Amino acid sequence: MGRSLRYPDALVTTGWLADHLHDPDLRIFDCSTVLQFEEGGKRPYRVLNCADEHRAGHIPGAHYFDLQRDFSEDDSPFGMTLAAPETVAAAFESAGIGDGTRVILYSRSSPSWATRFWWMLRWLGFDNASVLDGGFEKWVAEDRPQSTDASTYPRGNLSVRLRPEVFVGKDEVRASIGNPATCLVNALGRDVFSGENPRYGRPGRIPGSINVPQAELVDPKTHAFLPPEEISHAFERAAGHGADRYITYCGGGIFATVDAFWLHQFGYDDVAVYENSMSEWGPDESLPIEADQATV
Repeated sequence: MGRSLRYPDALVTTGWLADHLHDPDLRIFDCSTVLQFEEGGKRPYRVLNCADEHRAGHIPGAHYFDLQRDFSEDDSPFGMTLAAPETVAAAFESAGIGDGTRVILYSRSSPSWATRFWWMLRWLGFDNASVLDGGFEKWVAEDRPQSTDASTYPRGNLSVRLRPEVFVGKDEVRASIGNPATCLVNALGRDVFSGENPRYGRPGRIPGSINVPQAELVDPKTHAFLPPEEISHAFERAAGHGADRYITYCGGGIFATVDAFWLHQFGYDDVAVYENSMSEWGPDESLPIEADQATV
């Protein structure tokens, strides 16, 4: 697995952003969301926006993205299912994204919310987006400026060139099981992957999957990603060798975008995220599942 990055500018530092805050074509977005895990409910978690946290302090100029309200299906039983392309594109345009803009995405607690939006923009064919390495925590730790002002941008005009292949459903995932050319990558924690934690109904994982927990790709002290060579080694240790195609998954298609982001950065062209992931797969008795024998 290569360690040179396909698009190094897809990850920007806090220092770079501080120097470019006032660029006229720059659009900054706080992508933060919180999952409140529950037991015994219809879903394994509640989705809570971070609008209040954003209003209390954000990177100057940043606008807030509400993933659940503006970009997801209203009636999905799986939590944050991606809305139709025209709905998502209209929400991005309304927020100020258009052809010729440079987009910076950041989040709190986990980079997965920023990478989710990065992957959604890639789905629509927009490639001039970057993730802020270290997110809001690193920005605050470095005592950089914050604002409580509401931020808006002029409406954008986005040319959509849809890449439908970057999100897949359960039928395509099921068809890939046992195919040596396809590698299924589980981005959840090792306890969920092994079956020790039955968070998504039936304990375990999609058969044949490897485990590259997205949380292990981040330095817990700085909140920034580990060096690319260390992330590359993490995939190599889990997979052992390269594949022609990668499908990443997690609980609902969020954490999986961290692994997908890095696989794309390492030069893999055929990378997809399983939308709905274990929120859909886990409870469905018709779908195969496996777990470590010691945990079930």
